[in-house]
Amino acid sequence: MNQKRTYTMGARAEAVQATRRRILEACMELSADRLISDISLDAVAATAGVSVQTVLRQFGSRSDLFEDAVTFANEVIAAERHLPEADDVDAAVRSVVDHYEKRGHTALMMLAQESSDAMVADWTERGKKMHRGWVQEAFAPQLAAAEDPELTTNLLVVATDVYTWKLLRRDRALSRARTEQQMGTLVAAVLAATTRKGA
Repeated sequence: MNQKRTYTMGARAEAVQATRRRILEACMELSADRLISDISLDAVAATAGVSVQTVLRQFGSRSDLFEDAVTFANEVIAAERHLPEADDVDAAVRSVVDHYEKRGHTALMMLAQESSDAMVADWTERGKKMHRGWVQEAFAPQLAAAEDPELTTNLLVVATDVYTWKLLRRDRALSRARTEQQMGTLVAAVLAATTRKGA
């Protein structure tokens, strides 16, 4: 009997976690096309296939829901950008372009709201710090050989930024392959110009 009860409790816990994940994924999905201020609990619930009461039972309030959604989104982004090796420049560029192909529109939506929504501004600030941290990790060997690591980091952040991707992919209407190639050219130029002679 105890074994059956333990199994039932385990199944319920898994169901709760699955529901929670669906709700967080619904927030990510909706934020790709709507202003955060326009995303209602009703919309989140409908997208996740649950009731508003379930959303509130899981997260407590709308603000707590979105705070958890940002944490969840950052975990997803970190996993998507993960690099098995830090000394592969081409793989780093490919990884960030892959990420922008999937999440770039949402990132641009967030950045468009940061001047008018304090909550979103806090999120985008975290996103910018996360991107800088990714650059420092992805290009660690190259930064170690740089004459001025801070300057090189700044330039690599620009070369791999979502706005750089937007300028090439959206504004110039380049293909995904050409966008990756040209962002790679920018990265290579930065490294060539900032690496210590003889390093």
